[in-house]
Amino acid sequence: MKLLLKFNLVMCIVFAVGLATAGYVCNRLLQQNAKAEIMENARIMIEAAMAVRTYTATQIKPLLETQIKYSFLPQSVPAYSANSYFNQLQKKFPDYSYKEATLNPTNPVNRATDWEADIVEEFRKSHDKKEIVGERDTPNGRTLYLARPMTVSSQACLSCHDTAEDAPKTMVDRYGPANGFGWKLNDIVTAQIVSVPMQLANQRARDVFKTFMISLAAVFGVLLIAINALLIFMVIRPVNQLSEVATSVSLGNSEMTEFPVFGKDEIADLSHSFNRMARSLVEAMKMLRG
Repeated sequence: MKLLLKFNLVMCIVFAVGLATAGYVCNRLLQQNAKAEIMENARIMIEAAMAVRTYTATQIKPLLETQIKYSFLPQSVPAYSANSYFNQLQKKFPDYSYKEATLNPTNPVNRATDWEADIVEEFRKSHDKKEIVGERDTPNGRTLYLARPMTVSSQACLSCHDTAEDAPKTMVDRYGPANGFGWKLNDIVTAQIVSVPMQLANQRARDVFKTFMISLAAVFGVLLIAINALLIFMVIRPVNQLSEVATSVSLGNSEMTEFPVFGKDEIADLSHSFNRMARSLVEAMKMLRG
């Protein structure tokens, strides 16, 4: 096997191992960064919902306190405001969603589906748990969801959700007396759930990974060509020429010219040594003939 072939074989093996290792590490980092980006988006969404709820509870609801006696306005309910806000957001970002999933809601829109009810029940079983993160498949692709529990933390909530008899009549007239009652103080009945699509962030990660791997392969290709060129012109060709001269001398050619020497590297030192050896052999052969 030729030296150049051996060298290229070793280089290709090293490159394959290095490419696989770099690809694995890069892919892991990009996937982690993609998930971190998705989580950041989910937390921004849930904090935005909390901000809307707080604004409604502190700024809007007090202005409509007397109006509820004559007509129930859902705009005074923090959950309604948060849902309305995200309904507007969904017009531009349809894959993003927000829901205050409730086991026994006043408004049927907020009723928890099976998988959402499981999350609420998990919060009810573990009161110390403040957040649940998971993934699920949807018709639009893989989605990450972030859920936080909502606790009945004040008597103000029970004024509307204790019993139908104590609740505002206008609210009961709007939604009926069958749902949204029987809540208890410090009970967990709702989970805020935001869903964020993973497809876009994952696609970005795949695109970056693909670009990185192609760039790495291109750099290796250029490096391999450059090293091969250096090896051919600085090592292989001089050694082949030395081999030809050595063969000529071994066949008794005493008219050989000295091998040209360029530079001051190891090949040049070898060339000097070979020229000295060749001169000595030629002189020895002349003395034997004489």
